Amino acid sequence: AVGACARRARAPVSATGAAEGTWSEAGGPARGDPVDRLGRADPHLHTLASDGVDGVVAILDAVETLALDVIAIADHDRVDAALAGREIARARGMRIDVIVGEEVSTRGGHLLALFIDERIPPLRPLRETVARVHDQGGLAIAAHPLTPYPLCIGERAIRRLMDEPDPRHRLDAIEAFNPTTFGRARHDAVVRLALELGMAGIGGSDAHEIAAIGTGATFFAGRTADDLRAAISAGETRWAGSFHGSLSQLPTFGRQLRKYARGWRDGVVGLVNGGSTGRDLGYPGGRLRPARLDLDSAIGSWAGGEPAGHPGREDAAAHGGSGSGGGSDAGADPAGWDDGATR
Repeated sequence: AVGACARRARAPVSATGAAEGTWSEAGGPARGDPVDRLGRADPHLHTLASDGVDGVVAILDAVETLALDVIAIADHDRVDAALAGREIARARGMRIDVIVGEEVSTRGGHLLALFIDERIPPLRPLRETVARVHDQGGLAIAAHPLTPYPLCIGERAIRRLMDEPDPRHRLDAIEAFNPTTFGRARHDAVVRLALELGMAGIGGSDAHEIAAIGTGATFFAGRTADDLRAAISAGETRWAGSFHGSLSQLPTFGRQLRKYARGWRDGVVGLVNGGSTGRDLGYPGGRLRPARLDLDSAIGSWAGGEPAGHPGREDAAAHGGSGSGGGSDAGADPAGWDDGATR
């Protein structure tokens, strides 16, 4: 599906359901596009730190092979992996921009917070959470909305927020394309609502594994995270992507169950050993308690010579990715660091 919201009319849907441009077999846009193409972002990715199955470094390595300019790591109710991803990408001098995000569990459904630096506390009223995102200078976006399920923001709530006299409590955009079951169920209704309310629309993959990255994307003028932010704020984004098949997500669910089992085991082992280690949070230093990014290890794997025992290696090997090594603290923690060890 392809389309646009807010200030643009919706583009026609192709016969195949494929997005604009060339898409790789792995589900994302292929490299080698014209220089003058629009920028492409996937602003909705999950990692091992929450319910994803791949580590941060493996994700960054994979994204380098796709025609994406910007990604946002938006784990559930935590930002440590996103902060790590941004730090690693900057230290490596990667071409990709990494946005720190969070998919916040509010009392009114899931809210995608982008361009933040500190964790937004979960289980607060939706209206309050939107304001907390804006207080950090972030953007508040309704994630996979309208599906009649507690995790999804409903139409009435969206209308109430958009009618708020104070912009601090208004949504900045709506996720108009999400390839998952939640996104597919009410996709047309979401697009109609966004057009009616004049809301900016974004597309994201909601990827929980590397193979799904780029199956939903946001198109914008420019190449950088700042350009994406400006396009969302101006209502000048386009979205595109391909929906998952009805049963295609079952293998991912299986990998998630195995990950949870490993996490429980590692947590028990860590407690037995005095609480100095825990489950793998998916970035170098993410097994330590308290967790802290080992940036030297992440840079070392990029320069060549991949260290052993790096987060995400087992999963990435099976899906064509790679990862980086765990280790000790390489220096001061990034601002707003939240290891989430107890969650």
